[in-house]
Amino acid sequence: MKPKKTRLKLLHQYYSYTGFYKFVWESVKKALPYIIILVIALFVINKYFDLNEKLTHLTEILPIYGVLIFFFISEMILGLIPPEIFIAWSGKTENPWLYLAILAVLSYFGGLISYWIGVAITKIPRIHKYLETKMEKQLKNSKKWGGFLILVGALLPLPFSISCMAAGIINFPFKGVVLYGSLRFIRFLIYGLLIFSVV
Repeated sequence: MKPKKTRLKLLHQYYSYTGFYKFVWESVKKALPYIIILVIALFVINKYFDLNEKLTHLTEILPIYGVLIFFFISEMILGLIPPEIFIAWSGKTENPWLYLAILAVLSYFGGLISYWIGVAITKIPRIHKYLETKMEKQLKNSKKWGGFLILVGALLPLPFSISCMAAGIINFPFKGVVLYGSLRFIRFLIYGLLIFSVV
């Protein structure tokens, strides 16, 4: 008798047969030049302006509601400002866990709004036509594995907003975004535990 395959092996086999690994690799290859350009641009800007210091200073001079509004807008539109800066800020408040919870909720709902921004983008006739004709295959694969896209954005240090916006563009089911996006709260909890121990 052949040994029974483990669940992990079966999952690996499924991803191999369905072309998931190839899809991820092709997506990374296409995105890599833009990621490199963005990283270089941020590095150069940070070298001359020290963005982290300026953002940290901003959280010190703004009132609490101002920091929360600024964070919400950031998480709703691309989310390029690291949440860690705001988590560190919450650790210096009188109620760190309360404000950490508020930040997590704002980040989560900012991502959900980003999803609908992505949906709205596809309503632009030129973009809609391009997606339907030039990216039909990519869209089909993206819809199949869209949950993985949201999961990565929710848990890893990548912009959650961009993941949600991409999900809206590929018309991934909103209830899936709501479900997978809820993992965002776990990330904030873990980062809070780590950052609060050093601030």
